[in-house]
Amino acid sequence: QVQLEESGGGLVQAGGSLRLSCVASGRDFRSISMGWFRRISEQEREFVAAISWSASYTYYGDSVKGRSTISRDNAKNTVYLQIDNLKPEDTAVYYCGAKTQYYDDNLHIARTYEFWGQGTQVTVSS
Repeated sequence: QVQLEESGGGLVQAGGSLRLSCVASGRDFRSISMGWFRRISEQEREFVAAISWSASYTYYGDSVKGRSTISRDNAKNTVYLQIDNLKPEDTAVYYCGAKTQYYDDNLHIARTYEFWGQGTQVTVSS
């Protein structure tokens, strides 16, 4: 089992920035690839960003590409998502997900993740 806890959400004005954090516990964090998704409907989570277990690969969804950065700190078992130039359409609940056992393929596909956090709300006002 992997437990994930997100933080850093809140209310931000358009054009501002946020840094979301996700702390993982329960497994060797160095073996876990991490991703960020946001809920866009009851059934669907939109891919935002992902980073492989080795940090060699990072991926971004089209909606945030060029204005976001994903990073990880293995000493703190934490993955970060920085989003700049926030837009009202970025408003959503953001979730972090974990893929264990050194898997680093299909990081943009939500259903391939094994564990999820509870989410953190991001609201961007215009």
